[in-house]
Amino acid sequence: MSSECLLPKPTHISILKNPYYDHHTTDRSTMKSVVVLHCFLGFILLLSHLNSVYSWKKEEFRNCNQTPFCKRARSRKPQHCNLIATDVIIADGDLTAKLITPKENPHEEDSSSNPLILSLSVYENGILRMKIDEDPSQNPPKKRFEVPDVIVPEFESKKLWLQRYTKQVIHGDSADSFVVYLFDGYEAVLRSDPLEVFVREQTSGKRVLSFNSHGLFDFEQLRVKKEGDDWEERFRSHTDSRPYGPQSISFDMSFYGADFVYGIPEHATSLTLKPTKGPGIEESEPYRLFNLDVFEYIHESPFGLYGSIPFMLSHGRTRGTSGFFWLNAAEMQIDVLGSGWDAESSIMLPSDQNRIDTLWMSEAGIVDTFFFIGPKPKDVVKQYASVTGTSAMPQLFATGYHQCRWNYRDEEDVKNVDSKFDEHDIPYDVLWLDIEHTDGKRYFTWDKVLFPNPEEMQKDLASRGRRMVTIVDPHIKRDENYHIHKEASKNGYYVKDASGKDYDGWCWPGSSSYIDMVNPEIRSWWADKFAYTQYLGSTPSLYIWNDMNEPSVFNGPEVTMPRDALHYGNIEHRELHNAYGYYFHMATSDGLLKREGGNDRPFVLSRAFFPGTQRYGTVWTGDNTATWEQLRVSVPMILTLGLTGITFSGADVGGFFGNPDTELLVRWYQVAAYLPFFRGHAHHDTKRREPWLFGEHNTELMRDAIRVRYTLLPYFYTLFREANVSGVPVTRPLWMEFPDDEATFNNDEAFMVGNGLLVQGVYTEHAKDATVYLPKDHTWYDLRSGTAYKGGKMQKIEASDAIPVFQRSGTIIPRKDRFRRSTVQMENDPYTLVIAVNSLGEAEGELYIDDGKSYEFKKGAYIHRRFIFSDGKLTSVNLATSASEGTNFLSDCTIERIILLGHSSKPKSAQIEPSNHAAEVELGPLQIQSGARSSVLTIRKPNVRVSDDWSIKLL
Repeated sequence: MSSECLLPKPTHISILKNPYYDHHTTDRSTMKSVVVLHCFLGFILLLSHLNSVYSWKKEEFRNCNQTPFCKRARSRKPQHCNLIATDVIIADGDLTAKLITPKENPHEEDSSSNPLILSLSVYENGILRMKIDEDPSQNPPKKRFEVPDVIVPEFESKKLWLQRYTKQVIHGDSADSFVVYLFDGYEAVLRSDPLEVFVREQTSGKRVLSFNSHGLFDFEQLRVKKEGDDWEERFRSHTDSRPYGPQSISFDMSFYGADFVYGIPEHATSLTLKPTKGPGIEESEPYRLFNLDVFEYIHESPFGLYGSIPFMLSHGRTRGTSGFFWLNAAEMQIDVLGSGWDAESSIMLPSDQNRIDTLWMSEAGIVDTFFFIGPKPKDVVKQYASVTGTSAMPQLFATGYHQCRWNYRDEEDVKNVDSKFDEHDIPYDVLWLDIEHTDGKRYFTWDKVLFPNPEEMQKDLASRGRRMVTIVDPHIKRDENYHIHKEASKNGYYVKDASGKDYDGWCWPGSSSYIDMVNPEIRSWWADKFAYTQYLGSTPSLYIWNDMNEPSVFNGPEVTMPRDALHYGNIEHRELHNAYGYYFHMATSDGLLKREGGNDRPFVLSRAFFPGTQRYGTVWTGDNTATWEQLRVSVPMILTLGLTGITFSGADVGGFFGNPDTELLVRWYQVAAYLPFFRGHAHHDTKRREPWLFGEHNTELMRDAIRVRYTLLPYFYTLFREANVSGVPVTRPLWMEFPDDEATFNNDEAFMVGNGLLVQGVYTEHAKDATVYLPKDHTWYDLRSGTAYKGGKMQKIEASDAIPVFQRSGTIIPRKDRFRRSTVQMENDPYTLVIAVNSLGEAEGELYIDDGKSYEFKKGAYIHRRFIFSDGKLTSVNLATSASEGTNFLSDCTIERIILLGHSSKPKSAQIEPSNHAAEVELGPLQIQSGARSSVLTIRKPNVRVSDDWSIKLL
């Protein structure tokens, strides 16, 4: 394909809908007719794929019945598994066993039933790891793929080496079971015949989690193809050669004491995972985990989207919380089995505990699983984070508002949009450029006509404290004049097809090949491409967006790479598909880290994700649509991502596709302002929708929403630090904070920001009020008026111009109330503390501050304060560890207002120590924004420094 051939993103059927394509064809009048014809023919070739890929048609994607491994696994009945555990020993600190099939004829040979090797490993804080793989002594055709670079290196240091086990006979079995100590009050049991692994409480014997309790475990071993074997699989026009035959794994997992299960993103569904199989459930599909480029996805569907995290949590009133994680990058399907699904089974399981059964199915890989015993919600997410890592600490600017569109046309358009934010007093931090900024979809380049001075453009934004993000995708245009392609082709850095040639698929540039990111050497090469000498026109204020990294292939099966494509180490794509985007994200993040000599925290947004993604950057929910239903479903999608490790996530404000009506756009801004990643984005076929284009009143409402976000940035940044340290997400389902309140267990209309704020979205048009459930045993203060509401019941709240948001009693929220253009201008602004006292007149909160950009915080260069209000006195306590010599972080910022909600007395003044001076106490506004009329108790200008120890006593 000619280097001049520019294939735009699909606009349903018409290439002429792309104004930038028109620009090129007009300004490049010398384009030869043969090139035009070449482009036209290439585009016609794509149309047959684009029409199906970029409209929702179920028949374009495989369902379970069209996916042989899923169909086989779903058809099996309880007690299918006849494996037993033998040769149980402790070796290298693990409990190990051989899993064999008893043979009626001991002399018969059957390679499909060679022994499997099982190992159980115990780790600190209640984590059991179970691995099952083929026996290497039986010389399988190749080593099955184990996903590298996901488990954090320090996890292995937390292994507790087993020294002994005890034997026990369970349920009158003919064979012994083997019991090992797991954690305080818990033990793990390997039942040898029938095969079962479970975790139970030591004292009561009550189960927490169990594997293969229903006998559905099946492990298809690799085979050498013999004459007459037909292992090919066909779907539509595509054929998968499957050179090693069927290699799927399936098993049942049971969660005890569970009322609901959650997790396993990414699906556009409710927070609680609904049953997919069982009595009364007809024609339902399993939850699919297979990273796909999905256009205008539908809500309330178990269909897989852009990312996959095979981590499920359960929660119930009687047991608490537990979790299960399967480290596997192949396609996965998961059934949540409805009550009564096993009615015909003769298996006897404990009947005194609620139980949710699930069926896990994967096309390839090994069993590498982790049992998390909890028992509290935050315990489980911390246990998972100890395996896959916590969220990277973002730069402060990244927590502000981002403005994006496919595409801002040129440098003049960028300058105009930037100036309009200032003209309308709307803060923002980042402006984004989509694929049209490049020279012919060649990444790391700039269109010389539209963006002739990229460095000056970025520096101009940076002069007002703003950054830019450009897009870099994994498909590389096959153009011999393109330096990235030339290097990758010369060095053998592309993924290969089944025949060993560079894989050639179609994406935005037309004919494209895909970097093989599984190879660490290739990832390092890719990272070097972000150097200023390589990415010409880039500056320190430029950051990156990875799209299409599932990977998307327009002419591939299900719009992705063929499963029999080959990666480094002779790994088939089927084995690592769900991790491809993760490795691409990793390499890009490492590139920005290298670019700044390891001193600057990277910002990279990725569409595809996998366990561990949280260590490298941010994700979003992909190509959503401008509908009320998509606004509604964005909340449980983001909550689910947070539960499964990825806290820095968001949804495109207003919906990527379609034109939102003004009311929907306003409501979307109001909800998204409280979600971790806050970005407006739109398809190029949509009308422009910057916040100032909808009349002054609506501009005011959207301005207020964005300003509230900036006001609360000190609180958000403190929560991001908590996520960075512990893995606890920024936004949380209500049940995470109120695990004993059953009314919260399936509530996904409202959510918590940290432990202090409850946000209730408005998801219907023409709403004048909203009904909110406020969790019990707390008083809740309306964030606009300061009005107190009693928890434990539904409350009807006026919501015509804003959504209901409440501060929980017993908390202290830090804010910055002065309006600025961006986070950079806020750096030296004073703080406000909002104290909402509980029934005892007490409250607590924290504030974390660092330089907002570097890694000096890892050396102790930060401020971390705890604020404690009790007996009418507010005290600031230092939580920071001692800093390394020369790395102290200093701040002269002060606290200029302290607001008291729910305080019973009416003090006249406050005494400040150790400075021994007084401050005035008066009535003042709760919020400094349009329409705010509340009057609340306020300590004015105490002027204490946030970095110091001090106390303030009400008099």
